[in-house]
Amino acid sequence: MYFLMAGIALTLLKYFEIGFVADLSWWWVLSPYAMAVAWWAWADTTGYTKRKAMEAMDKKKQERVERQRESLGVGRRNRRS
Repeated sequence: MYFLMAGIALTLLKYFEIGFVADLSWWWVLSPYAMAVAWWAWADTTGYTKRKAMEAMDKKKQERVERQRESLGVGRRNRRS
């Protein structure tokens, strides 16, 4: 996502000829798009995207269970040693 935002920013700066970006080659300006595509391809092939989605889903599930326990008054119990 950061590569995409950087690509958009550089493209706009180049198009409107603002700052040092106006003097850069279009290859440099468009390179963040290629890096974004490479990142997404790597993330999908290695399972990084799916793993992060599953972690987020598990976190939401755990938070939901904790809220339900608290609303029932069960909560976490402290075991005596």
